[in-house]
Amino acid sequence: MQDRKEIFEKYSVPRALAVMALPAVVSQLILLIYNLADTWFVGRTDNPFMVASCSLVLPALMLTVVISNVFGAGGGTLIARLIGRGEEEEASRVSAACIWMALACAVVYSAVCYVGMTPFLRFLGASDNVIGYAKQYMLFVVVIGGTPVILSNVLSSMLRSIGLSSRASFGLSMGGVLNIALDPLFMFVILPDGQQVLGAAIATMLSNTAALVYFLVTYIRAGRQTILRIRMGGTYLSRRSLASVFSVGIPAAVSLLLFDLCNIVINRLSAGHGDIELAAIGIVLKVERLPLNIGIGICLGMVPLLAYSYSSGNRERMDAVFRFGRGVGLVIGIFSVLLYYVFAPDIIQAFIRDADTVRFGTQFLRARCFATPLMFLCFSMVHFTQALGRGRESFFLPAIRQLVFNIPLLFLLNSLFGMMGIVWTQAIADFFTVIVSYLIYFRIRKMEGWPPGI
Repeated sequence: MQDRKEIFEKYSVPRALAVMALPAVVSQLILLIYNLADTWFVGRTDNPFMVASCSLVLPALMLTVVISNVFGAGGGTLIARLIGRGEEEEASRVSAACIWMALACAVVYSAVCYVGMTPFLRFLGASDNVIGYAKQYMLFVVVIGGTPVILSNVLSSMLRSIGLSSRASFGLSMGGVLNIALDPLFMFVILPDGQQVLGAAIATMLSNTAALVYFLVTYIRAGRQTILRIRMGGTYLSRRSLASVFSVGIPAAVSLLLFDLCNIVINRLSAGHGDIELAAIGIVLKVERLPLNIGIGICLGMVPLLAYSYSSGNRERMDAVFRFGRGVGLVIGIFSVLLYYVFAPDIIQAFIRDADTVRFGTQFLRARCFATPLMFLCFSMVHFTQALGRGRESFFLPAIRQLVFNIPLLFLLNSLFGMMGIVWTQAIADFFTVIVSYLIYFRIRKMEGWPPGI
């Protein structure tokens, strides 16, 4: 474990962030390709109903990430802080407890999705043209494949919390690469024409299962030299640790849950304008994830460094990590605005050749892209509060973003401007959210007695 501490204590800030964040960024990019793969391959059918079905199931799939965030973000940040304080035995108990709690929640969620599949998809806005495809996709990707997704994300967070970012990222990347390879095999070779959505779903489920096998093997092997454990050993978590897991994990999960709720609102409002518009916004919501996934990778790399520096009392290093990571993310966000605005038609055409879908998608992407730098600032501030163990603030920020600004504006602007009001909402909402997030940031610094730097 001592050699891993050099990353947290002795490496220069750019080098430490590179070691922690680059593997996370790479895995996030491959995860993006993996998430885009189903949409891209299904789009080869030029069937907007099939494309819309994959978009509709996305909120249900995102809920698996919500569940994993409770134990991944909550447990992972706590482990980093415990190591920084020298409490390695308690860190071991946290790692084991989070895995078993995540498994129990995963099984329950899969059962609920199976029982309530049809009414849930109808609630999301599935029309008669779409619901058959959506049920096929949800059965394999969420009901059967949800547990591997949840456990893989939790195990990945445990590995990253002790500095094994490259191993965590490899597992996520492996699943993505495998999915890209299996998609065309199942969609266009093994299954007959008309079953492309089913083929994509089976490929995704198998890929996630393979990733879980990798993570279990890697985690058990890492446990021989590190604090990571899979067995509780008859010793339970302290009440303080259990409270800390949930005080950060639940707000982190709620943050994603509210993001998921926002996507549900977008889908329902878009479905009211037609299946073509729903297919177009579904493509845009996935395409815009490129810079966002890079930003998330940077944030995932920052969190253990921030948590360790904070708990060990090194405020100067903590500030340096946050400033450097935030600067890199902003540069990427601004560049992506230029990229998406100029090449929007070509990007949409890469997914589907239906003329109406391309036309709508181009308009939507050019509007949504302006929110990208603002979204990164919002994400980075939430991850900063998570690293410090400030569950209240990490809950408050996404709640303000979605419940006060984003979702109310979606309904308001939809009623005033229709579909274009929906796609412009994100930039407007995040502009106000960034202002609020920095007010909270300066308040935290004042409460901690730190200089009011940015």
